[in-house]
Amino acid sequence: MDDPMINRLQGLQGSRELEMRKARSKDPNAPKFDEMLSSFVKDVNGLQKNADKSIQKMVSGEIKDVHQVMLAVGEAKVAFNLMLEIRNKTMEAYQELSKMRG
Repeated sequence: MDDPMINRLQGLQGSRELEMRKARSKDPNAPKFDEMLSSFVKDVNGLQKNADKSIQKMVSGEIKDVHQVMLAVGEAKVAFNLMLEIRNKTMEAYQELSKMRG
């Protein structure tokens, strides 16, 4: 028995897989998500270290300009908050995908 509805659904599944393959193969030189995320975490870590160094220099008297220190700390804070939001959105997307598969 060939059910036309089942045939249509199988055709949709095949075309969806083809679309996903095309999306992956569009730019082979594009950075992978894990590489981008790792690079971003390293950048955020660098900003945190820079803010810590600025605070240490201010405490030791090497830096007199408080605004310079506050800018470094603010920049590190914004980058860290952005990283947390990316993590939260990634986790939400993963949970949604898990619900779809289950």
